Amino acid sequence: MRVLVVEDHRTLSALITAGLRREAMAVDAALDGHVALEQVAATRYDVVVLDRDLPGVHGDEVCRRIVAGGAGTRVLMLTAAGTVRDRVEGLGLGADDYLPKPFDFAELVARIRALGRRCTPALPPVLDNGDLTLDPNRRVAMRAGRRLDLSPKEFAVLECLLAAAGRVVSTEELLERVWDDATDPFTSTVKTTIGRLRAKLGQPPAIHTVREGGYRIGDQ
Repeated sequence: MRVLVVEDHRTLSALITAGLRREAMAVDAALDGHVALEQVAATRYDVVVLDRDLPGVHGDEVCRRIVAGGAGTRVLMLTAAGTVRDRVEGLGLGADDYLPKPFDFAELVARIRALGRRCTPALPPVLDNGDLTLDPNRRVAMRAGRRLDLSPKEFAVLECLLAAAGRVVSTEELLERVWDDATDPFTSTVKTTIGRLRAKLGQPPAIHTVREGGYRIGDQ
């Protein structure tokens, strides 16, 4: 899942960004409304976590432009003002959800995941292929009854491949869905992560390389 965190408080932005990355999300950050709109124009995000009180371009206007863009990006608004009126105003701007500060991080993660599911075709609660299963909500992946010890990126790659249901997923798509703007597009990070993931999945091979195409899970 690709997420943009728009928060002008640097410490809070860094904490949210780091926490979401630990949850296997690809996360970019913007500290003001101008930068946020530039990033939304350049990248397709599943969810934008948007502070309402932003410098540059106010969060309300950022929300309006995201919604008007029609890309299907979901907006979760954050604000220190938590009255019913504030929530109604935020949702009236086109936000999909509203969370007042201070908030519990686990709730923020749950709300982002719920919004992310609304961006894509409905998937089963547990993804599987053969003896391989992955539960996105519990963050558990297993093969042949054995729990897999995966890093956040390995888990996210496996989730992306399983969600494709046998479709070939290109390196470029994996970079877009699993990594963020800090990643060099010419790096071998996808190949390296796939290699580590294959080693942890064991035999028989579950991930197949499609020449000049990418990767897929399923029978060759």
